[in-house]
Amino acid sequence: MLTTASSPPPTSTTGRRSCVSSAIVAETVRGSHTLKIDGYSRAKATVRNGRFVQSVLFSAGGHDWVISAASTAKDDVLAEFSFSVLDKYGNPAPGYTCTSNGVRVFSTKGYISWATDKFIKIADFEGSPLITADDRVTIRCDVTVIKGFCPQESEVQRKFVVVPPGNLDRHLGDLFENMDGAYVKFEVGEERFSAHRCVLAARSCVFKAELFGAMKARHGDKPIKVEDMEASVFKSLLHFVYTDSLPEMEDDQLEEHAADVVLVQHFLVAADRYNVERLKLMCEERLCEHIDSDMVASSLALAEQHSCHGLKEACFQFLVSPSNLEKMMASDGFEHLKSSCPSVLKELITS
Repeated sequence: MLTTASSPPPTSTTGRRSCVSSAIVAETVRGSHTLKIDGYSRAKATVRNGRFVQSVLFSAGGHDWVISAASTAKDDVLAEFSFSVLDKYGNPAPGYTCTSNGVRVFSTKGYISWATDKFIKIADFEGSPLITADDRVTIRCDVTVIKGFCPQESEVQRKFVVVPPGNLDRHLGDLFENMDGAYVKFEVGEERFSAHRCVLAARSCVFKAELFGAMKARHGDKPIKVEDMEASVFKSLLHFVYTDSLPEMEDDQLEEHAADVVLVQHFLVAADRYNVERLKLMCEERLCEHIDSDMVASSLALAEQHSCHGLKEACFQFLVSPSNLEKMMASDGFEHLKSSCPSVLKELITS
């Protein structure tokens, strides 16, 4: 179990307190710390129930903090915090974040440990891709300290009920895995996929028109054929529709940087085709972060064809450099860009 505290734990954990809302405006200072647990399986086997793994000290808001240990705070501290399990890209994994649900009082007379009592179920966590192939788990703690206000006894109240973080994405993810009650069938190449009509319609206006609109009569009860898309990409699109996240890619799928970029390009095309805007923007952002001379031509063509204005501007900025422009013109993707998007080359020359 992970805990955060501003004083050593007493023999009793009663009297947990939370600060009620206040009209006082105070300065806030934020800090964070990343805890990496190498050898998760070994740690799980050797750390007995009720014990904990302890981080090093980190500073936030003028106070020292540790995860599952004590701070050197001498006075009461108002703070709010969250714990997030990070994915392979260093981002908080959807559904794996626990927050303090508001400002809490960290006192030399008390000990806060309830915040993570129901962080993650072991079965759910160990069934996720968040434990890396080399048995590593990464957790980030964010602490926001409220400065300039000292809470009094009359300004705090007991915390009798703790509301856990939302887990709708996890439940829908389970639905995606077992497909109970899924009646819609898709045929993509040689593969077939099942899905739930209402989930698809709620997440995509294109799916809604296809499943409830005028297009429904055309398909009847037969599988809907999806042309010009790889089965693996369509499956990842469905995964995002249900969970709001992309599945973790296998190592052999992302052996090279170029393979990663090409895969993201495919995801972007699929997201634009079905008007899944958030996925499209996520892919666009990722491509903006991975522009190089080999891939910039294909990314620029993609940006023009799918109205990705941010990606287009990022490509233009990269090509301001004469050397980058020269390398792009010698790349394999340049001929495709020249034939498919001649207007964008004119715009590039005049910009």
